[in-house]
Amino acid sequence: MEICAIIPARGGSKGIPGKNIVPLSGKPLIGHILNAANNSKYLSKIFVSTDDDEIARIASSFGVEIIIRPQEISGDFSSSEDALIHGVNEIMSLGMVPDVLVFLQCTSPLTTTEDIDKTIRRFIESGADSAFAVAPFHYFLWKKNAEGDAEPVNHKKGIRQMRQDREPEYIEAGSVYVMKVDGFLKAKHRFFGKTVMQPIPTDHVFEIDEIEDLKIAECLLQQQQQMVQKYALPSIVEGIVFDFDGVFTDNQVIIADNGTEQVVCSRSDGMGIEVLKSSGIPMVVLSKEKNPVVEVRCKKMGIPSMQSIDSKEEYFDHWVMSNDLNRNNVIYVGNDVNDIDCLTRAGCGIVVADAHPEAKDVADIVLPVKGGKGAIRYLCDMILQQMEQ
Repeated sequence: MEICAIIPARGGSKGIPGKNIVPLSGKPLIGHILNAANNSKYLSKIFVSTDDDEIARIASSFGVEIIIRPQEISGDFSSSEDALIHGVNEIMSLGMVPDVLVFLQCTSPLTTTEDIDKTIRRFIESGADSAFAVAPFHYFLWKKNAEGDAEPVNHKKGIRQMRQDREPEYIEAGSVYVMKVDGFLKAKHRFFGKTVMQPIPTDHVFEIDEIEDLKIAECLLQQQQQMVQKYALPSIVEGIVFDFDGVFTDNQVIIADNGTEQVVCSRSDGMGIEVLKSSGIPMVVLSKEKNPVVEVRCKKMGIPSMQSIDSKEEYFDHWVMSNDLNRNNVIYVGNDVNDIDCLTRAGCGIVVADAHPEAKDVADIVLPVKGGKGAIRYLCDMILQQMEQ
């Protein structure tokens, strides 16, 4: 079964100029749904339909295909269906014949890969013609009648039922839609035939319309990321291996008059290490370079360090084996491309907020704090909180 996704993203937003690529939590708005889609186990191809060159350039950097949308279906009154029909026809002109179309909204940055895949799976398993993501709805709706008086919509005015006694209701999430391609082209609408719903968490339902929504989404994304990080940590942390430069330091170096190097570290990191050591978790610092600063700082923190290491990954393997540790329960903390092998070897690869993009791509957790600015203290607190729970 060929399943393709189309993400409409026109350039002419009025409420927020350049809305679809406005920065949000470290990436352009469209980048959030693209990351979620790229991790789907069902999607064979992902397309962005746009009339804007900059959106096309940014979307291409996420490894997806671009469909150039004509101006006549890119205006304020053009529907999503217009973009989807055009997109499907363009895909077919390339020789692809998708069986299923997944319509994703780039203005819904809280959408996760799980939301996408669950909706697709519900569509497949139910034998439906169309499906969409929803969230539970428990509120009482009212409207004005012809006389201007209040009139109940989804309940009886004289009866106030408890939530558990009411018939379940749902709101359209507005983020994920799945449909058979042939049926969609005939109906020219996202809902047709047998339609099923897939509930997703209520806190994943949020759409960017106004500038104030960006501030709210930023906070919600941080909360979502914290939950992801919580479950990405090994349930039992048996050991931690740290890089030094860019992790315990801000990745800058100060050259004194006599040629010696000086670095800036965070005292809070040292306190975090001190508290975590009491838990008995073995730790070590690996560094490719030989620098007295590394030895002095590690000695003060009371953790061993190994310098002048040609192959970090070989020493990582040796350290894990010599301490009789389960690799799946070992954390590696790095910041740059020379840490990638260790990040992927460890059960949990972690990078600081200002790590190299390639290191971030392979990491299980990206800390919200920069190297040398308290990132290690943040990690220590995460581990300690998990141990307490």
